[in-house]
Parts: sequence; structure tokens; C-alpha cells
Amino acid sequence: MAKVKVHVFLKNGVLDVQGKAVEGALKGLGWNVENARVGKLIEFDFDGADPAGEAKKMCETLLANTVIESYRIEVA
Repeated sequence: MAKVKVHVFLKNGVLDVQGKAVEGALKGLGWNVENARVGKLIEFDFDGADPAGEAKKMCETLLANTVIESYRIEVA
């Protein structure tokens, strides 16, 4: 059984409204931050051969909108 983590973020150049809101809030609280990005983490256990390859298929099919999002897969 493999632990799979998929990190999904908007691609560079796509307006990240949530990221801008977080950045503005953090600045308002006194932290000097830049380029905040908000994404999602999808974590699951996978029982099968080639968890990285299967996770890539999952991303291309369902987990990420590859037109505007990129993803990174971690397998432990």
C-alpha cells in the first residue's frame, strides 16, 4: 500500500483570487509576504502497481483541470 499525495495549483499566469486574498490578509496582519498561492492537497492510500503512473492518470482524468492547473505527485 502506497501513500500518494497530489498537490494541485493554478498554473503561473492564471489569476489566483484566493491567493491574492490570503496575501492581502497576511499583509494586513503585518507579515511581509508576496506571491501567495492557494492550492489543494489530495491524499490517499493506493493498493496497486505503479502508484505514480496511476496517480498521473487520475490527475489527467479527474483531479486537476490541466488547462489551468498543474500538479505534483509524491509517493511514499
